[in-house]
Amino acid sequence: MAPVERFAHAGATVVVERTGHGTPVYVLVHGIGMGRSVFGDLIRHLHDGEVVAVDLPGYGEAPEPARVLTMERTADLLAAFLRERVGRPVVVVGHSMGAQVALEVAVRHAATVSHLVLVGPTVDPSARTAPRQLWRLLRDIAVESPRVIGRGTREYVRAGPRLRAKFRAMLVHRPEKVLHRAQAPALVIRGEDDLVAPRAWCRRVAEGLPRGRLVEIAGHGHETMIRDAAPAARLIRAFAHDSG
Repeated sequence: MAPVERFAHAGATVVVERTGHGTPVYVLVHGIGMGRSVFGDLIRHLHDGEVVAVDLPGYGEAPEPARVLTMERTADLLAAFLRERVGRPVVVVGHSMGAQVALEVAVRHAATVSHLVLVGPTVDPSARTAPRQLWRLLRDIAVESPRVIGRGTREYVRAGPRLRAKFRAMLVHRPEKVLHRAQAPALVIRGEDDLVAPRAWCRRVAEGLPRGRLVEIAGHGHETMIRDAAPAARLIRAFAHDSG
């Protein structure tokens, strides 16, 4: 079983599981209502370096902070961990809401990031309300396997009674306003059937990044890093070894 560590900074705590060793270092940041446990299949395929899977504050095994963190404050916490416990630039991989956190790490703490990967990035401005996001997510996950649905349901329950406030923190963030400030090489990955992150929005994200490009994975939806993660892992590994 991989070692688990806790890191506290400015009143909030992340729980981190580290596997493998060497370079590159992949840092996996989950979406809303999720936790590091959803990345089990992806971790198995990222076998060419160290993998750092994170439970953000109030998710998975990480305790609730006194106040729900903004995307920016969450990024500051993650960057503090990277500086103190990793000490070298990483490939930060964010899924869904985690893409917003990963983007802010790259923008606010550029020295900690060598490569930026945004998978199914949120939040599409045309659906920036909780009901619309939930409706899209429910439609997307309806075609997933029972295993994925069961795991997702368990993680949402663990996210606790403050999930509404967490949704609000996600929805008020405006990734489109900071894309131009992310200078690291960036890869936007979208499942071609993703209903949460539409193609037009993902293209806008990729085009807004100074060094961004978009790729799609056939036959996958929003959970492309969770279910059958091998295609996403291949793209991430190849990108991480690209000098940009």
